[in-house]
Amino acid sequence: MKIKNIFKFLIIAFLTAQLGACVSNEAEQKFDQTPAERLNAREKELNDLLLSAEYGWKAVYFTDNTQLGGFTHLFKFSADGKVAMASDFDSDTSTYNSDYSIEIGSTISLVFTTKNRIHLLSDSNNFPVPGLKGRGYEGDFQFLYYGEENGEIIFKTKRSFEELRFVKATVEDWTDLELNTEMAQNVIGSEKRSLFRLLEINDGTNIHKLDFNYAPRPRFAIANSVEQGYNMSYNMGIAFTKTGIIVSPAVVVNDQELTEFIYDDSTGSFTATGTNGVSAAIKYTDKPLILTDDYTLLLPGIGNGNNAYAYIHDYTELEGANSALFLSLLNDIEEANGEPLQRAQFWFNNADGTNYVEYRFGNVSYYHYFTLKADDVNKTITFIPDAWKSGRNPKSPTITAPSFLKTLDDEFMNPQGLYFAEIPVVGYRAYTFTSTTTPFRMVAYSFQ
Repeated sequence: MKIKNIFKFLIIAFLTAQLGACVSNEAEQKFDQTPAERLNAREKELNDLLLSAEYGWKAVYFTDNTQLGGFTHLFKFSADGKVAMASDFDSDTSTYNSDYSIEIGSTISLVFTTKNRIHLLSDSNNFPVPGLKGRGYEGDFQFLYYGEENGEIIFKTKRSFEELRFVKATVEDWTDLELNTEMAQNVIGSEKRSLFRLLEINDGTNIHKLDFNYAPRPRFAIANSVEQGYNMSYNMGIAFTKTGIIVSPAVVVNDQELTEFIYDDSTGSFTATGTNGVSAAIKYTDKPLILTDDYTLLLPGIGNGNNAYAYIHDYTELEGANSALFLSLLNDIEEANGEPLQRAQFWFNNADGTNYVEYRFGNVSYYHYFTLKADDVNKTITFIPDAWKSGRNPKSPTITAPSFLKTLDDEFMNPQGLYFAEIPVVGYRAYTFTSTTTPFRMVAYSFQ
């Protein structure tokens, strides 16, 4: 072997030996504890972290931001295995006590072992929309510990392996939690404001408007573009704060991620502001950005035979597109009549040429007949009221209109007309009847 090659070989051998020694020392340091000892150390680490925050911890938990929003939870842990907990899941923001434990398995996990507010998200019988029946809000009550970063505790959910961070809570987080639920009503909207909204995107140069729809029970919003040449959509889960909302995933505008929207009470708008003129705002508008021809499905003519659409108690009632006004009218009817309205079912283009809405209560139904008038310019449909009947046969006896149905029926028979449009729901085809003059909207199951 040449002397030069021998010299290179000796150098490589020397460096390899040094590297091996370093790796060996690092490995010895890393594995100077048994697996059980390492897990016990991690258990103590998590326990110390949980107890270290003077006012406990806060987590904004987005269980599945592809279809659900976020829920704020507050936790104050005690050394005796007790935890005080509050959430903005609903209007009850009181603090409740329960048990927790730190469990050792293949990793360390925090488990809320007795029922508390966090379990509302994991109860499979507690579902926000029909498409999530048997799945609930897809939440968890066991969280795998992944360490601490910048004062935050990092977990991953056991069910979906999504990251969840606990941040240190403040006194105000506890005292002001009820303000989150007040903000929830602002996201839903006041009965005095329009039902129609838009998401206005400003990329610093151009402004684009997207149709915006929010479903309160799942806390989820969908925004779709209506402009030709601008194909964009945003689906976002929404969580409430005392000053506005947080959205997940972020609304990305010109490579900027906008997540925090601030509420303006004077206009009812929510605005997120970036840099260099970038912004996104949820605003009210007087009419839908999209006017469809769906109303023509209700008219007599070729291809439009007998068809039916219905509100169904405990089914379509759960859909977020139902307006607060509609739901309040249902409540008024139940209080006045002593039982809930089971169905408000519209029948169009019957064999005898009639149309009517059937109001069904158990085994009793009331039928209000009407004729149709279409507005092809504004793309609306108007129901012109006719007689009330005791049966679905037009020869059935005429009856006096039930007084407890008057307010709801007046919304349907609005002389200014209704918008009729298909909406996306999970599990079935649905349309909405929406007033052109009041904040009234009803989701209807399509039997076609």
